[in-house]
Amino acid sequence: MGKVISLVSLKGGVGKTTLSASLAAELANHYGKKVLLIDGNYSAPNLGLHMDIISPGNTVHDVLSVSNMGLQGAVHEKYGVDTVPGNFMFEREYSPLKLRQKLTHARKSYDFIIIDSSPSLNEELMSAMFASDSLFIVSTPDYPSLSCSMKIARVARQRGRNVSGIIMNRVLDTKYQITLEEIQETLGIPVVAMINEEKKVARSLYERKPMPLHNKRGQFSREVRRLCASLTGLKEKRSFFREFFGRFSKEEVNREVLRENFYNSIFEN
Repeated sequence: MGKVISLVSLKGGVGKTTLSASLAAELANHYGKKVLLIDGNYSAPNLGLHMDIISPGNTVHDVLSVSNMGLQGAVHEKYGVDTVPGNFMFEREYSPLKLRQKLTHARKSYDFIIIDSSPSLNEELMSAMFASDSLFIVSTPDYPSLSCSMKIARVARQRGRNVSGIIMNRVLDTKYQITLEEIQETLGIPVVAMINEEKKVARSLYERKPMPLHNKRGQFSREVRRLCASLTGLKEKRSFFREFFGRFSKEEVNREVLRENFYNSIFEN
């Protein structure tokens, strides 16, 4: 039974869609998992562009507007990932809250289902939340993003949804950014990845190729790979020196806890 994960944020520009595409590509290509990637940002869908799906046929909008259409009817295979993109020009009525029911059958065919959610606190975001087993909040280390993360964490708790961790993206080496300790203390949620700002991310989007496939050796891709290891129940690869002396960053420790909790929950379900 596949695990459904949503990447959520209430602020644009934090790299949520880039990370959704990257996690899906890494799980499929490096870890050999069967992955379904869904554009849950129905009002402004652009996940297809990240996956080089320019002119899709059926989309998630068709699935949510036609009662007898399953998600498989809108799947486009690209980069080893089954992707259900959106349609920016869709004009018919559709129901976002149908997504959970549409995933019932799809769960049986995939190891992971990743939803790139809407950045607006509306029915679209609720669609992703209610359909998911776990949420990961995507944020940048600044006060506007932190305030948005506080709000979405509160909404998730009020609705009984599980937030598995925070992915801090676009991190700069500067004293003018909020520290990991401040973020965790404020939100009460562990930071499971710290991803540096990297110029090659813009180039990967220009070439419409997920970052782990565009530049697998960069810090962005390496941190995504480590997070995916935790999601699949595998231990991170570390040098003998670091393993022997136990010199781990806080996010590495958090990922180890995530690995145990997240992977065990798959078998419980």
